[in-house]
Amino acid sequence: MENTTISGNQQQNIPSVAVVILNWNGRHFLQQFLPSVMRGTYPKLRIIVADNASTDDSVDWLRENYPAIQVIQNLSNEGFAKGYNTALRQVQSDYYVLLNSDVEVTPGWIEPVIRLMETDEQIGACQPKILSQKDPSSFEYAGASGGWIDRFGYPFAKGRVFEYCEKDLGQYDKVQPCFWASGAAMFVRTTLYHEMKGLDEHFFAHQEEIDFCWRLQLWGYKVFTVPEAVVYHVGGGTLPAGNSRKVYLNFRNNLIMMSRNLPFRKSVCIIPVRLALDGLAAWRALFSGDAGFFFALIKAHIKYVQWLVFGKRWVDLPKKKSTAISGMYKGSIVWDYFVKGRKRFSEIVPGK
Repeated sequence: MENTTISGNQQQNIPSVAVVILNWNGRHFLQQFLPSVMRGTYPKLRIIVADNASTDDSVDWLRENYPAIQVIQNLSNEGFAKGYNTALRQVQSDYYVLLNSDVEVTPGWIEPVIRLMETDEQIGACQPKILSQKDPSSFEYAGASGGWIDRFGYPFAKGRVFEYCEKDLGQYDKVQPCFWASGAAMFVRTTLYHEMKGLDEHFFAHQEEIDFCWRLQLWGYKVFTVPEAVVYHVGGGTLPAGNSRKVYLNFRNNLIMMSRNLPFRKSVCIIPVRLALDGLAAWRALFSGDAGFFFALIKAHIKYVQWLVFGKRWVDLPKKKSTAISGMYKGSIVWDYFVKGRKRFSEIVPGK
């Protein structure tokens, strides 16, 4: 779908944007939130739905109700990472927006992000401010107002630390660099996405956008949050919170990401501590009655060790390393959160 409200000569100077929604059995989300995307005001916009072999009536519903929307049908459920890689090889645009199907967007949400990215070619990826669709006054778990990571690889965000989501009082409304942009609504330069070989398909789902943004920064690019742009995310639409598979994928993928992206000398010091912290979390869950979490985390550690021994450890990318990494907290959010009782981002990373 193209918005042609301005002249052809003007459009030639405006970068094109493709919003690509990855769908798997999410017709109810498309029905609820696709209208907000269709109301987008960006003048050179395409909306595409990439379907991961849904078994519901998503594709038929789209073709009947939104015939102008391009539908890309993957042959199987390839997960988030490979699903997007497969689809985006078929999409030409200056910018991609990877948008979850359970996200409601606001009018003008694209423009401020593209304006910023057009001012600096070194900005490789961005995210809007992500609020909860169920509680619009609160930040949402998956990204909030820009993702960070601590020294032991635990991700958190401005407005969300572990399970605690702050109220949005405008406290994180500055345009600033961050460590990772949420895959729920991630803007990325098209050429850069393909040069970086996209998302790591071994991850299947979860943490792949953090890994991608880490690789971006190591390659000399920057990641930003643009709070002027606002979206509302349901969250947990495919794998709800507490799901054992979600726990397994998050912990396994996070350990792989750390081993691949940390300097070797740092990794041999940090990862054993991280494994011990995970172990404490596993036993804490077991003693509190959550055996699913315990066994999912143990499985994640076993698969991580198998990856270390047998897996392809390094993505085949040019050796271009940068030490200018934004959004990496030198402390431990486990210590800050559980021992010191600091739940707000501003209490952990003052002044950011």
